[in-house]
Amino acid sequence: MFKKLLGKQINMDSQSLEERVALAKNEPIPAHVAIIMDGNGRWAKKRAMPRVAGHHEGMKTVRKVTRFASDLGIKVLTVYAFSTENWKRPKPEVDFLMRLPVEFLGSFLPEMMERNVRVEMIGDPSLLPAHTQKALYEAMEETKHNTGLILNFALNYGSRSEMVSAMRTMLQKVQDGQLTMQEITEECLTSHLMTAHLPEPDLLIRTSGEVRLSNFMLWQLAYTEFWFTNTLWPDFSEENLLEAVENYQKRNRRYGGLKGEGTT
Repeated sequence: MFKKLLGKQINMDSQSLEERVALAKNEPIPAHVAIIMDGNGRWAKKRAMPRVAGHHEGMKTVRKVTRFASDLGIKVLTVYAFSTENWKRPKPEVDFLMRLPVEFLGSFLPEMMERNVRVEMIGDPSLLPAHTQKALYEAMEETKHNTGLILNFALNYGSRSEMVSAMRTMLQKVQDGQLTMQEITEECLTSHLMTAHLPEPDLLIRTSGEVRLSNFMLWQLAYTEFWFTNTLWPDFSEENLLEAVENYQKRNRRYGGLKGEGTT
């Protein structure tokens, strides 16, 4: 089981990437893939470079993975770009991270338009610098009518605060007579989350060998398949994403039932 989570795969060297993609498309493709992009700092350290160099290289990987995810037929790609806990990092690093969306969206937007990609965001934008907010809102506005892959940035996002906010909203509705206590169900809570309009993730990928969720989409990941890899995020390739999808396609998703197994 643990080897499965860590992405242990059979040798596929005899097949080209194109052949593997064609085979993968004959099986169910995960509609929503969520990625915890980890390892930028370690990538830079291994090369005696500053941490920000790793973040910049990681931004290039987001482009590459977005293109490939779109080509595979993935509908939603959520990337954990900046958590509510990341504000604890040194200010120069945080400042650099807040500039990355401006560069990324400014340079990648024309191609996203060509590829029919829609930009969305989950998280609290109010604490983001004005230039970061401006780049995000402009990209979301420009791409809002696109109907292809949704590239969903989790920025200043924390799952616990998201759930607390949803609960507060529901309790306020109860106080205002818009909702009864009996109407507060799992479905009701789900409808008050930032991801209410999106399918729950089918596949979670975390890079760099870490095996934890780090306050990321805790509610939404209840029945998600997990895939972990030792690959650092800047080194994550199209083949890595395909390997994760191939691994996902071998899973038996039972959702608490006995799908594919006997009942005796």
